[in-house]
Amino acid sequence: MTIEVKSVPFISVTYAQNGSSTRANALGMRPMQERAYEKRGEQYLLIKSPPASGKSRALMFIALDKLQNQGLKQAIIVVPEKAIGASFYDEPLTQFGFWADWRVEPKWNLCNAPGGDNGGKVNAVGTFLESNDKVLICTHATFRFAVDQFGVEKFDDRLIAVDEFHHVSANPDNKLGAHLGQFIARDRVHIVAMTGSYFRGDAEAVLAPQDEAKFESVTYTYYEQLNGYQYLKQLDIGYFFYSGSYVDDILNVLDPTEKTIIHIPNVNSRESTKDKMREVEHIIEALGEWQGIDAATGFQLVKAPDGRILRIADLVDDDSNRRDRVTTALKDPAQKNNRDYVDIIIALGMAKEGFDWIWCEHALTVGYRASLTEVIQIIGRATRDAPGKTRARFTNLIAEPDASEQAVTEAVNDTLKAIAASLLMEQVLAPRFEFRPKHPENGPVAGYDYGAGGYDPNGNNVGFNPETGQIQIEIKGLAEPKSEQAARICKEDLNEVIATFVQDKTALERGLFDEELVPEELTQVRMGKIIKDKYPELDEEDQEAVRQHAIAALNITQQAKQLAASGGLGGNGEPSANTALIDGVRRFAMDVRELDIDLIDRINPFGEAYAILAKTMSEESLKQVAVAISAKRTSLTPDEAKDLAVRAFRFKKERGRLPALDSQDAWEKRMAEGAAAFMRYKKEGRYE
Repeated sequence: MTIEVKSVPFISVTYAQNGSSTRANALGMRPMQERAYEKRGEQYLLIKSPPASGKSRALMFIALDKLQNQGLKQAIIVVPEKAIGASFYDEPLTQFGFWADWRVEPKWNLCNAPGGDNGGKVNAVGTFLESNDKVLICTHATFRFAVDQFGVEKFDDRLIAVDEFHHVSANPDNKLGAHLGQFIARDRVHIVAMTGSYFRGDAEAVLAPQDEAKFESVTYTYYEQLNGYQYLKQLDIGYFFYSGSYVDDILNVLDPTEKTIIHIPNVNSRESTKDKMREVEHIIEALGEWQGIDAATGFQLVKAPDGRILRIADLVDDDSNRRDRVTTALKDPAQKNNRDYVDIIIALGMAKEGFDWIWCEHALTVGYRASLTEVIQIIGRATRDAPGKTRARFTNLIAEPDASEQAVTEAVNDTLKAIAASLLMEQVLAPRFEFRPKHPENGPVAGYDYGAGGYDPNGNNVGFNPETGQIQIEIKGLAEPKSEQAARICKEDLNEVIATFVQDKTALERGLFDEELVPEELTQVRMGKIIKDKYPELDEEDQEAVRQHAIAALNITQQAKQLAASGGLGGNGEPSANTALIDGVRRFAMDVRELDIDLIDRINPFGEAYAILAKTMSEESLKQVAVAISAKRTSLTPDEAKDLAVRAFRFKKERGRLPALDSQDAWEKRMAEGAAAFMRYKKEGRYE
C-alpha cells in the first residue's frame, strides 16, 4: 500500500534572474571573485560565499598575486577530501583577461596520488617545500600529518589556503584548528580560508575570537548569488514525514523527470532498512524496468513508464571497481555540460561537499544528516545555475515517531534538527538585514527604496537596496554595537549566532511545545546566554546589542515569511517576483503601531515553525512528540535563575522598581520568579 507523504515546503524563495553573479569583468572575474581579489593584500582572509559562487577560481587569482607580487614562495591548497582537489586543476585564466594562467604540476596534486593521507604523501609535501615549484594541493589530513612532521616553521613565507573551512574548530581536540592557531601565533604565513557555511554542526566556534579578529572577511550572500543567476529563479526547501519504509514512499517525492541526487540513509540511522544494497535495488525497481549497465560509464539503465531511458549512477555499490568506474565517469570534464549524461545519482557518503553537477534540480535526502553544515552543503548541490534549470529543491524525508519510547526520543531529535536546518536556511537565503535605531533625525539613505509612500519620519520604515540585497529596518530602542568586533558581528555574523541559537535543543523544545512559555525567556535569556558564551570578550552592552540584532533578524524573517505566504515565500503557486520577503517585512512593520525591540522580544522565534510542523506531521505523532518533550520539563536551574535575576536587575534600573510576582505581564512575573529562585539558590550555597 502506498502511504501519502504530506508535503509542505518550509521555504520557497524566488529570485530576479538578473545575471549579475555570472557576469565577468575585464579580468575574467565574477562579482564575488572581484570582491575577494580587492582584498588580495590581506595576510589573513576569510571568504564566506555559497557553493557555485566561484571560490576556487577566486583563490587562483589571489594566490597568483601573492606569488608574483607579494613575495610569497609557494601556495599550499588544503581540501577536505580528494575529490575536491579537482576544483583546482589548471585554468587558462589569460584567455579571459587575467595576467597569468593557473598551473599545477601533476605530481603536486596529491589528491590524485595513490595511497593514504600519510606516509609517502607527507614526504612529498617535504620535497615540495624544498623545491622551486609554486603550488601544491593536498587533503586536510595530509596537511595535518605534514605539520606534525615538519613543524610550522617549515611553512614560513607561504600561502596556506584552506577550502571548506568549517571543518576547522577552535576546540583544542581539532588538529587542523590547533595547527592554524600556531601558524597565526607565529605570524609568518598568509592564510586564505574559504567556506560556504561559516558555522559547524556541533555549534563549536570555527576560530578562537582573538584569531578570528585578525581575519578580513569577504562575504557574498546566497541572496546575491542566486539573485544574479541567469536561469535558476526558484528554490524550495521542505521536510516531509512518512511512516513504514521510505523505499515504499520515495516516489511520492521523487520526480524521475528531475535531475536528482538521492542520499540514502546511513546504515546506523533509524530510517535505514540496514540493507543499503537492497534499498538501491528497490529505488531502481520503483523507477522502471532495468535495461542493463552502460559499458562505458557503469551507469544503470532503467526504462521509465513513459518510455524514457533513465541513466542512474549508483555510488553505493560495495564493489570498489564498479563504483570507481561510475565515479570516474561522473568526473569526465567532456560531459560537464551534457545535461543528458546522467539523470539520477544515488549516494550514501558521497556526492556532497564540493561535488559539482550543475544540472542537479533536486537533492533528496533520507534521514536527518549529522549536522546543519552537511545539510547546507547538500542543498548546495542543487543551487548551481544551468541552462533551462529554473527551479531547484531540497527534500528531507524523515520517519514519523512510532510508539516505543526510545524511537520517539530519536524521532523528536531528528525532527528538531530538521526544523533547525530549515530555520537557518531561511536566514541564509534572505537578503542581509541592516538594523538602525529609530531617531527623529533619521532620514532616507541613498540607494534604498522605501516603498510607495517613500520615507516617513513619523512611521515604521523599511528600505530595500536591490543592488546590495540589503533590507534596512528602523527599530525603536535598538542597542547599537560600540566596539569594532561587535559591529562586525552585527554586520557579518548574525547567521552564525542564529545557527547556534536554533541548534539549542532547550530553546527549540520550549519554543515549539511549551504552552506556558514566555517568549522573552528565549529571546532575552536563552539568546543572551548563547551570546555571552559565544563572545565572552565583549562587554555587557555589546553582548546585548548583538543579542538584539540576532533576534530581530530571526523574528522579522519568521514574521515576514508568514505574511508573505501568498506572495511566494512558503506559499503555493507561481510567485510574481522576488519581492515576497521584502513585502512581508514591510507588511509586518506596517501592521504594528511602533516597531520596537520590546515588541520583537515578545515574539516566539519558533511559532511559525510549529505552525508548519502541525500541518506536516500527523496529529497523533505531533501529540507523541509534545508528550515526550513535556515529560522532560523541569523547574528553573540555578543558571536559568541567575540569568533571569540579571534581567530583573536591568528591569529595576530602567523602571526604578523590582519586577512583581503578581504582575499581569507574563515576562515581568517570570523575571520576579527567577530573582526569587536566584535568592533561594544563593542561600542554599548553589553558586560558587
